Amino acid sequence: MSDASTPPGDTPPAEPRPSPRPCPICKKMSLPDYHPFCSKRCADIDLSRWFKGVYAVPTAESEEIERPADDDEDA
Repeated sequence: MSDASTPPGDTPPAEPRPSPRPCPICKKMSLPDYHPFCSKRCADIDLSRWFKGVYAVPTAESEEIERPADDDEDA
């Protein structure tokens, strides 16, 4: 059975593979199966660093969080 968007006998174009570049953890060349990492081990190391808070996205929050005043609190 063929997809309605693909004419019969034609194969859909393959998704472009990312170009190999160094693994951000160990600097070996990355593999398509684990892109941008070279292995599951390096991918897991990176995930662990995110969970531990080693990586952080900077924010511009003030130390005191302003809360809107509720008019119902006095009642």
